[in-house]
Amino acid sequence: QVRLVESGGGSVQAGDSLRLSCAASGATYRRRVMAWFRQAPGKEREGVAGIGMDESTAYADSVKGRFTISKDNAKNTLYLQMNSLKPEDSAIYYCAADDRPAPRSQQLFRSWYNFWGQGTQVTVSS
Repeated sequence: QVRLVESGGGSVQAGDSLRLSCAASGATYRRRVMAWFRQAPGKEREGVAGIGMDESTAYADSVKGRFTISKDNAKNTLYLQMNSLKPEDSAIYYCAADDRPAPRSQQLFRSWYNFWGQGTQVTVSS
């Protein structure tokens, strides 16, 4: 089993930065691909950024150039550095993982992932 716990959310102003963390526990092979998703009220959960075991990454067009996904294997932690935040970035952010290695083209598909965290709220005010 894999346990994922997100942290780092909060309320910020437009233009500010936040770094989300996802502490992972459980078998490493279960985390061959990891990603961040977000869900705003009334909207579907969408992929934001993904990273494979080979360090390949994928980003949603809406966050390219502003968000950076990374991981520290020694600390079993996934990160999402979010810069130049906009009000439309407000959502609950979820960490996800799966034991199937995902090509870059699949990293942002919600249906790929079997393990999910509980989420952390990000609110950006204008």
